[in-house]
Amino acid sequence: MLFNYRYSGNSNVFSNATAAGISFAPDTRRDPTFFVGKLHKKIAFREAISALHDVVVSDLRFKPKDKTAYKEWAAQQETVWLAEFMNGYDAQAADQRIDGLRGELNGIYQEKEKVMAPFYKARKNYFDYLYQKDRDAWFVLDPVISVHPDELFFECFSQDESTYGKLSASYNVFKEVNEFECGTTNIDYSASLYNEFQKIRDYKETDFKIDPAGFQVQTSQEELYHEVKIDLPDSWVRGFLQVSSAMTLPAATFDLHPMDVYNFCSWLRRFKEKHGPRSIRFILEPGKPVRAVFEPWNQEIVCARSLYTGPQSREIRIWGRRRLLILERLIPIAKKFTVHLTGNGLPSFYVADLGDMQFTLGLSGWTANDWSRAGQFDLMAPRADVSDVAKLTVFEDLKTRWMAKPETIVAATGLDRATVLGALGIYTQAGKVIYDLHTGFYRLRELSREPLPLDQLRFANPQEGEATKLVQAGKVELTATDIPGVGLQLKGNVKGVQRIYHPVITIDADERLSNAHCDCNFYSTNKLYKGPCEHMLALRIAHSENKAVK
Repeated sequence: MLFNYRYSGNSNVFSNATAAGISFAPDTRRDPTFFVGKLHKKIAFREAISALHDVVVSDLRFKPKDKTAYKEWAAQQETVWLAEFMNGYDAQAADQRIDGLRGELNGIYQEKEKVMAPFYKARKNYFDYLYQKDRDAWFVLDPVISVHPDELFFECFSQDESTYGKLSASYNVFKEVNEFECGTTNIDYSASLYNEFQKIRDYKETDFKIDPAGFQVQTSQEELYHEVKIDLPDSWVRGFLQVSSAMTLPAATFDLHPMDVYNFCSWLRRFKEKHGPRSIRFILEPGKPVRAVFEPWNQEIVCARSLYTGPQSREIRIWGRRRLLILERLIPIAKKFTVHLTGNGLPSFYVADLGDMQFTLGLSGWTANDWSRAGQFDLMAPRADVSDVAKLTVFEDLKTRWMAKPETIVAATGLDRATVLGALGIYTQAGKVIYDLHTGFYRLRELSREPLPLDQLRFANPQEGEATKLVQAGKVELTATDIPGVGLQLKGNVKGVQRIYHPVITIDADERLSNAHCDCNFYSTNKLYKGPCEHMLALRIAHSENKAVK
């Protein structure tokens, strides 16, 4: 999916002994969106924007070790090892021969280094240039910034497609607001900006600007503009929409004291798991302190300062817990952290209350959203049938307000609450509206200038779409069996068009699909190299729905 941007200049941060300034270059292809003011809470903003940077660069996917240098060394040593192996015939002569060969090889290596030195230097300079100038080689998508009548907020998504970050700053963060124009735009962002942010100090007068000059088109100065084209994988956009739409789901909510979050991060820093399950079990009992059990050690951390006030006892497991380390930098300036858990293996959200700012960290069910996990993209399915007229009525009303609660739109449009919520849910899934966990408002925010192809994004592959149809048609029967030391085994009968299929899948302690087979042609031809067949996925989706009903 291709995204095109056009920036007037580059974003930059300047700093001297007495003053500093932050100037973001907006996307001039979008409707004019700008903001000019002076920062009041400088240190808090610096820490929060730095935490947002940690989300932008986050990539916790498995990276195999680079063995190139070792293989080169091993190839060079092969002749030496062969000579050493053969030295049994005449040890003294072999040693002399080995010494001679080593001397010759050292001379060759030195000559090689001398000849190749200009190449190595040029290659290093090239990659240094890429890192500093061509952020597209290091970052996936520039952050999105929205200016609203009451606040402005940044949004971004990580490289590994699993972590969402949102920084909201009310106008109280600024002691002076000169001019602004509401809207949403992308901002030019580069790696060097992070280092410049660290120079912000409380004693320096700091200007903050989303530069309005970029929208003053001057045909005689086209060289000042630069265009950026980023080809994003569909999975990245799908993950962004999935996490955004998950904010609207019912969730178990509780507050954590900053020291409780510090204890979580401290444990994760001190210990590294070597086997599964790699999860946190939150044990929630009404009127009692929140308890968090870190597996596989079964280390329980009692959050004595944080009471759960929900109506019923719950136990919820989350995975990908090392992403919580992004919150570390916010602990000294946070008043509290509000946690929203949507369910086992489902997205979770952590809202840091920074006074006049809120930082929202959204985590998908797992760090790696690959085929071995349940896609959970049914979160993006429409929750209600809403007519086009009703959807347009709701959207036009929200455009006049920029943000509103469903009750306000119901009163203004005369539509019933279910229709309004259904329309807002559809627009959230389309990337045009965002739900604010902190205030409960739905806010206007168009993720891209062009409409997103929802039919293309709704499912990760054709098998997932077919699996959802099978479950919705009631063609899946299953039995679940817990096998000690192995995991949960699901067996079932799935009624196809011509016959009944008999898939069997095994889910391990980390909720991964560890083993599976089916008697369909897709599995017989591809095994699991192209992912599970629609019958396996249908089993897992049906099992998840059965658990949700219970």
